[in-house]
Amino acid sequence: MNPLPLTRQGLLSRTHHFRLMTDWCFISFLGLSLIFSLTSCQRMDPSKHPIVNTNYGKIRGIKKDLNNEILGPVEQYLGVPYATAPIGDRRFQPPEAPGSWQEIRNATQFAPVCPQNIHGVLPEIMLPVWFTDNLDVAAGYIQNQSEDCLYLNIYVPTEDGPLTKKTDESSMNKPRDEDIRDRRKKPVMMFIHGGSFMEGTGNMFDASVLAAYGNVIVVTMNYRLGVLGFLSTGDQSAKGNYGLLDQIQALRWLNENIGHFGGDPERITIFGSGAGASCVNLLILSHHSEGLFHRAIAQSGTAISSWSVNYQPLKYTKILARKVGCTYSDTVDLVDCLRRKTFRELVDQDIQPARYHIAFGPVVDGDVVPDDPEILMQQGEFLNYDILIGVNQGEGLKFVDDSEDNDGITAAAFDYTISNFVDNLYGYPEGKDILRETIKFMYTDWADRDNGDMRRKTLLALFTDHQWVAPAIATAKLHAEFQSPVYFYTFYHHCQTETRPEWADAAHGDEIPYVFGVPMIGATDLFPCNFSKNDVMLSAVVMTYWTNFAKTG
Repeated sequence: MNPLPLTRQGLLSRTHHFRLMTDWCFISFLGLSLIFSLTSCQRMDPSKHPIVNTNYGKIRGIKKDLNNEILGPVEQYLGVPYATAPIGDRRFQPPEAPGSWQEIRNATQFAPVCPQNIHGVLPEIMLPVWFTDNLDVAAGYIQNQSEDCLYLNIYVPTEDGPLTKKTDESSMNKPRDEDIRDRRKKPVMMFIHGGSFMEGTGNMFDASVLAAYGNVIVVTMNYRLGVLGFLSTGDQSAKGNYGLLDQIQALRWLNENIGHFGGDPERITIFGSGAGASCVNLLILSHHSEGLFHRAIAQSGTAISSWSVNYQPLKYTKILARKVGCTYSDTVDLVDCLRRKTFRELVDQDIQPARYHIAFGPVVDGDVVPDDPEILMQQGEFLNYDILIGVNQGEGLKFVDDSEDNDGITAAAFDYTISNFVDNLYGYPEGKDILRETIKFMYTDWADRDNGDMRRKTLLALFTDHQWVAPAIATAKLHAEFQSPVYFYTFYHHCQTETRPEWADAAHGDEIPYVFGVPMIGATDLFPCNFSKNDVMLSAVVMTYWTNFAKTG
């Protein structure tokens, strides 16, 4: 058994300053094993374990080589606390700033993830395809769960990336002061992960390649999920939106501290995918985040999709309360009772919302989310951030993926799916039959109406349009009407894997590996793709767009 890690920990606890460490090394040269002491000294080499002084105390990171000839090393600061643990009385409360610490804090491994239950009945249709196709692998990332989960991970490039030269060459098109600032402080990008507001963690996304390639600081984060992040009684007892408030607190932390890492607090871009993109959109609409970021990228999600906001929070809170024996009519007593339960008792309850909706997610609380998002956008109640919005070609794959075999979809299944779609989304309004027949008419290829494959293709288009494309276009238009600079992309490519049917287009979440530069370092357990040179080139293009947007809008 190797005693080094234990000895090193003991050494760390006694080591308040680098000089103490060098003294220890000197003593060990005199009396102890030469190899042992040299190894310990090497492990604490400040060039491999850089130390940064934050407003709350010093943290020690780790410097990682990316084993790619065009990418320099990246400093990683993992598991950095941005808020006090939301436990005990702090459950169902807004986050508070973290406490400070005296010793140098190790930030060399990921912190626990926020409580979640991926073995319950998942809202698969709203989750990224790479997540649902690799559930066992995804489960590995979220085994270490704790309510003490409000941590972020910071990826800092140590060399100018390949994009910097290109940027310098094109600097004639940029204002001179921005060009000068570009060299001094790096833009910052904070990623908000998706997962139907129920699953996921920032720890899943290694942002090293994106940081190194684009010469930007990239931050990933955890925020409270599901019941613990979004439970609401619709009144003051539990207002909800704690997960959104966590994201705002993380932005506050960045504004205060990112300068210590060489980042520019005047150029913070938030970006997210799926539910994370919906959060991005909601933060644009919230006065709580005013001045905390400057640009926004929403990948496959907005605040006006049917799954973005929960309009019946008390209904689902009461269902949960019944299941765990907290059936109080007074909401104060009910929430107090829920606070006394273990987090597993709450998180492991399987509460199914209506299809295409969410049981626990953002709510209109009159504060963090002041009004219905669509109304806010129609009234121009948002700040004019630079915005990049986009969708993937076949987002709705999971809606039709498991429906039938390779022969496509039968006429009966086609009719049933559309009826079910209308019932779940619109209830039973007057004129429901007309609505259903209109949708069927619009999404039937009349030149090839008896073709099962074609029916599957048009159903895929229906779900993609309704859940992603139409809301994204509406959001982009509403922002553009108020002179907000808006850019729109569509993503058409997906990597080759064995699990993907031949007929599938770029599905929900398929842009993620390209945004994070996965093809440049090869397949990973979450993205087990056969990446080609074209994949590498596409990833380079996507990272260029994203990081240039973060730099200059």
